[in-house]
Amino acid sequence: MVEQKVTIKNVTGLDLLPAGNLCNTAMRFRSSVTFSYAGGSANAKSILSVLGSTISCGDEITLHCEGPDEEEALAAMVEAVDEGLGE
Repeated sequence: MVEQKVTIKNVTGLDLLPAGNLCNTAMRFRSSVTFSYAGGSANAKSILSVLGSTISCGDEITLHCEGPDEEEALAAMVEAVDEGLGE
């Protein structure tokens, strides 16, 4: 398993569009992709789980990837968050 902390930079946090982009990125990989935050954890491949996390701009999350392509998954997830998740 690999993990990395990232800070959500987009103004709206993980609302519908950024959450969808986060899920789309995670679903490209066979590895399990989750994230933890102050209030718990979420499955990054589930739009309902991501939206339920109520992550705001400036919140820090820890991405966790585990599986056959975990390194690539983590790199793609970190890049997506750093680029603002499509906003």
